[in-house]
Amino acid sequence: MKTRLLLAFAATAMLSSCHDDDVEINRLELVYEDSTYQLTGVTVAAGKIFTNYPRWSDTHLYDMVQVTGVHSSSPYPDQTWNSWAPGQNGENKWVCVQAVYKDDEGFLWVVDPASPKMQGVVDGSHKLVKIDAATNQMLRTYSFDSIASPNAYLNDVQVDTERDMAYLTNSKEGGIIVLNLTTGQARQVLQNHYSVISDPNYTFKIDGKVLTRFGKEVKMNSDGIALTPNRDWLYYKPLTDDKLYRIKTQYLRDGSLSETELERHVEDLGRFAASDGMIFDQKGNLYLSDMQNYSIVRITPQLRKQTLIKDRRLSWPDSFTISDGGYLYVSVSRIHEQPEYNEGEDKRTGPYAIYRVRL
Repeated sequence: MKTRLLLAFAATAMLSSCHDDDVEINRLELVYEDSTYQLTGVTVAAGKIFTNYPRWSDTHLYDMVQVTGVHSSSPYPDQTWNSWAPGQNGENKWVCVQAVYKDDEGFLWVVDPASPKMQGVVDGSHKLVKIDAATNQMLRTYSFDSIASPNAYLNDVQVDTERDMAYLTNSKEGGIIVLNLTTGQARQVLQNHYSVISDPNYTFKIDGKVLTRFGKEVKMNSDGIALTPNRDWLYYKPLTDDKLYRIKTQYLRDGSLSETELERHVEDLGRFAASDGMIFDQKGNLYLSDMQNYSIVRITPQLRKQTLIKDRRLSWPDSFTISDGGYLYVSVSRIHEQPEYNEGEDKRTGPYAIYRVRL
């Protein structure tokens, strides 16, 4: 009887802990690390793992690679696409790849803001490229030369394969690009709305230090973006504050709405975490990186915040993907440790990396 009581007590305690809003579960598993070059994105398509290296400094080799081992990779889709040099046209080469993404049909998408060191778009070559990851064929390139300004920085993408639409964030200026994948027509919306602009009253700190770049407080605008499993809602947020917003995609697709009418449909969900990447699982849970706390948090469909995992190795958890095997992959970009954010001092404490955790 005593044994049964102890087991019942243990089971009750376990259930109670599962309802705690600060539960740490699972452990990180190293997938890939690079001690030299700074990576940001990650995705898994056609059984292959991909990551990218934006051209943010002179320490740069390739823009996009396929991961072939914990310490090995190869330029993707080939050396030629990774051979851009200043002065060259960037139409058919990677210039500064920021994000990689897999859609529901298994196709690979690559976001190239084409803005080396975030200093301006090269010859209007900011683009979104669709690739068949199984055959490595480049299927279509979408240009944003007439849509986003030369000062824009395209950051992340979500693709709705049922409606043949894509949504991208502009993190430098603030805004969301709505792209019809069939016609190639695109427009940028919500550029003047508070939901795409980092809250001026929020001070972004890590380890007690205000994030500054070359001595100026950093404000990064609309960055993270995620579609709900039914593709009816688009969630998004600025990077350097903890606010979360959403809007129904039916309104984003409606080109007849004025900016004022569209803005009325934006919903403010409240404060959760200052995050970079975000992603939904099929159950409707939203995962956010939490750079300030070296963690990944989960927002339930009831908007309850939980800590999935907290680990010092998550030094600026950047981007996410979920594999068919039920793993959440996360890239670690260590942005706040870079010299430009530390008065010229390199404070990096470990490698740039990709980890995964079972959901």
